[in-house]
Amino acid sequence: MTNVPKGDPQPPEQQLADRVRREFRRRLVQEQLPRITRCAELLGDARIWQRPSTNCNSAGNLILHLAGNTTQWIMAQFTEQTDQRRRDAEFAADGGLTVSQLTARLHDVYTEACHVVDHVTLAQLLAPRTVQGYQETGLSAILHVLEHTSGHAGQIYAWTKQTTGINLSFYNL
Repeated sequence: MTNVPKGDPQPPEQQLADRVRREFRRRLVQEQLPRITRCAELLGDARIWQRPSTNCNSAGNLILHLAGNTTQWIMAQFTEQTDQRRRDAEFAADGGLTVSQLTARLHDVYTEACHVVDHVTLAQLLAPRTVQGYQETGLSAILHVLEHTSGHAGQIYAWTKQTTGINLSFYNL
């Protein structure tokens, strides 16, 4: 164990783990979720399922995909929850859920994921695991969710701007 100078409340590795937890919540719930929700609301129930082209996914598909990916990489890795993801169904969907239902689902998944990450131990952060056939650690699974969300959120933002012609004004949220 690392020597902790007098006056420091926690060892550096615990401070790092705490920072990972805070940043995970900040990025998912305080940044990405409000932005994705704003885009979904701007697109509305009719355009949320519109694909930019036949070889692309709709914003609705991407929201389902983000919820599925986060569940698989966080809840199924750090809890007793069984991985029951149906990835192909996320991309095959062409309706059936409203904007309100989609954003509520993503909100619930992100909130649960943050709760799970809040309770991840240092040992779990470092432990090896296999996700989708990839060799990972707990930390790399958490980082994957952040980068994965960021990439698909960017697609949703771009599609929303192109479709609506509206300045998304994210810094005013």
